[in-house]
Amino acid sequence: MRLHQQRCKRLTLGLLCLYSCLVGFPAAESFAKEKPARVPRPEPELKIVDLDIAPMPYTQGNGPLQFSVTVQLPREVDPTRILEVTSLISSPSKTSLRFLTHRQPVQIDSTRNGEQERRKVVVELVWDGQDHRKQVAGVGTYSYEVRTKLLANGERGLRTMMVAWPKRGTLEVK
Repeated sequence: MRLHQQRCKRLTLGLLCLYSCLVGFPAAESFAKEKPARVPRPEPELKIVDLDIAPMPYTQGNGPLQFSVTVQLPREVDPTRILEVTSLISSPSKTSLRFLTHRQPVQIDSTRNGEQERRKVVVELVWDGQDHRKQVAGVGTYSYEVRTKLLANGERGLRTMMVAWPKRGTLEVK
């Protein structure tokens, strides 16, 4: 009988310990890893400050569609850099694509007091209304994404040095 009482005491003590542990600990959800708060990324010095697309809406057979992209260069930029502006135009099904690109050397102008001001460059991209297979794009809503970056010419070719945030939108083809 004494052995039985000892076992009951141990069992009761064990259950009390277990209960106190469960009550004393926070819920299991609090043990899940929490993602740290994301710090917003600073806006890059290279920016697309204006994007004008004409004519809107675009009608097939009435000439090309023109993307006029105004890019603001960083305050300090190496004159050996190359400015690249690209646009990807795609159909909703992603079966009809066209990639437009323009590259030019960066030209630096200095102000009267010798400081370099933030120069703006306007780049024109022209879409002839054809897809990557040189087929006329069909009627519908197309999406576009315009990107710009600064490139450096290195030992192994061009290398990306700075990227601007892209501009996205849709255009209507009639």
